[in-house]
Amino acid sequence: MEKLLLTPSEAAKALSISRSKLYELIGQGRLSTVQIDTSRRVPAQVLVEFIQHLQHREAEREV
Repeated sequence: MEKLLLTPSEAAKALSISRSKLYELIGQGRLSTVQIDTSRRVPAQVLVEFIQHLQHREAEREV
């Protein structure tokens, strides 16, 4: 089974960005997270939706 929740480090690596950039996107509200006790996790689906949003935005620019 694929991981449903990623650590910030794993999420940053999956997006090929730095952890600080990931936290910047979270702070801007562009990526959402969930909290489990004291741990913050990024749902894998959030990353998929973020990439789809970027692709859609890029496609609109090309038109």
